[in-house]
Amino acid sequence: MPKFAANLTMLYNEVEFLDRFEAAAQAGFRGVEYLFPYAYPKEQLGEALQKHDLKQVLHNLPAGDWAKGERGIAALPNRVGEFQDGVGRTVEYATALGCQQVNVLAGIAPPGADAEKVRETFVSNIRFAARKLQAAGIKLLIEAINTFDIPGFYVNGTQQTLDLIAASGSDNIFVQYDIYHMQRMEGELAATMKKHLERIAHVQLADNPGRNEPGTGEINYPFLFRWLDDIGYQGWIGCEYKPKAATIEGLGWIKPYL
Repeated sequence: MPKFAANLTMLYNEVEFLDRFEAAAQAGFRGVEYLFPYAYPKEQLGEALQKHDLKQVLHNLPAGDWAKGERGIAALPNRVGEFQDGVGRTVEYATALGCQQVNVLAGIAPPGADAEKVRETFVSNIRFAARKLQAAGIKLLIEAINTFDIPGFYVNGTQQTLDLIAASGSDNIFVQYDIYHMQRMEGELAATMKKHLERIAHVQLADNPGRNEPGTGEINYPFLFRWLDDIGYQGWIGCEYKPKAATIEGLGWIKPYL
């Protein structure tokens, strides 16, 4: 049976962020994820997790100025120092929250930047991050994101992700496989997840088109959930979708699984 985590960045927007932990627990979720924890004290987040018996499944490394449209800095040659500082901050938060895996967002390649320099920067940064995180018992994940939603995003395919991991030489870097993003970029969801199962540490979902809850689009989620069980996937599935109406009204799809 799949293990589902509520993405608190996208779900329960009807309530304040710190109240979303309780809402997720009341709905039957046992795990949570969200983009970034850094706006809140570690102690406050840890208290919310403990109070509602929730596991922190995932959060991202610092990713630049999100409000201004930045979507990661790991591939930006002029931001290496900032990236490395962010790794240290990530270790502090992930350790305090008991979070055993974190995701790195590559970002949008600078216009006109030398392609080889961008690649070298990203590989060097993930190698650095993987080493620091491994010392703290934390996995580093890389997510490929579709270029329809984020034009120019540097990491946008499964094979590219695997090639970058291989180039790093690290055994502490894994794939965060987002079904929605890879449906838009590649298709072949079931075959890809089976082929690369040993490198996939986390899965996320949303339906397509619309990035709404399962059952609103073209992706056969009941089949994929059975498939993930059949191939032996042991990780969490993060529910990172935009509710078509309100969160609670859109949770009918998950009731058989919680």
